[in-house]
Amino acid sequence: MTDPEVSVVVPAYNEGPAIVGCVERILSATTSQAEVLVVYDRPDDTTAAPVAQMAERDPRVRAVLNQVRSGPAGALKAGFQAARAAVVVVTMADGSDDVTQIDQMVDLVRQGCAVVAASRYMPGGRQVGGPLLKGLVSRTAGVSLHLLARVGTHDATNSFKAYSRPFVEDVGIESDAGFEMGIELVAKARRRGRRVAEIPTTWRDRTAGQSNFKVREWIPRYLHWYLVAAVPGYERWRPHRGKRE
Repeated sequence: MTDPEVSVVVPAYNEGPAIVGCVERILSATTSQAEVLVVYDRPDDTTAAPVAQMAERDPRVRAVLNQVRSGPAGALKAGFQAARAAVVVVTMADGSDDVTQIDQMVDLVRQGCAVVAASRYMPGGRQVGGPLLKGLVSRTAGVSLHLLARVGTHDATNSFKAYSRPFVEDVGIESDAGFEMGIELVAKARRRGRRVAEIPTTWRDRTAGQSNFKVREWIPRYLHWYLVAAVPGYERWRPHRGKRE
């Protein structure tokens, strides 16, 4: 396989055979030369065997064992470490994201964006289903950040984003628990004066399985990065020096 144009990172937890459909949808929807990295925490995760079987048949599919730190943040870091393309897209394994938009997001990164968000809360975007509290917190954070800090997106908390890998390597990833990496990298782009773009998306709540999003546990971490983006002087800015975490 030649070097891919986009690395699609999919953190997964006990998705079982359902992961096959997820990966197939991504590959079918993406016209760019893509690799799909499915990241799981443990060798006995039910995601591991189906992905390994796919990888044997298709070199575009890679099974990645998370050896950074268990949980979503560690899985995302492991995915970035394993990625080979200059553009990295993060999408979920539950089928909630519209993966047909990956090519459009990749194009915007190629045009110079550090981060491209698929936005549920900008004009033309919407959210279908999902827990009320999670949706309320997410919408309030995203829209208020757009209004107060002009971060370039109405939906900083959405995990479905495309990133410039050189940008991420430059600023580093500090998130260590959940999916707060999305708002962290928007905040860091805002601090660096890097371009953030968004496209409208429709997010649909998963129809099978159970979400692993822990609203109450992760809110303080989201709040930290919200304040970094919105409040000048909230913390002293200390950029990473190209260290890839």
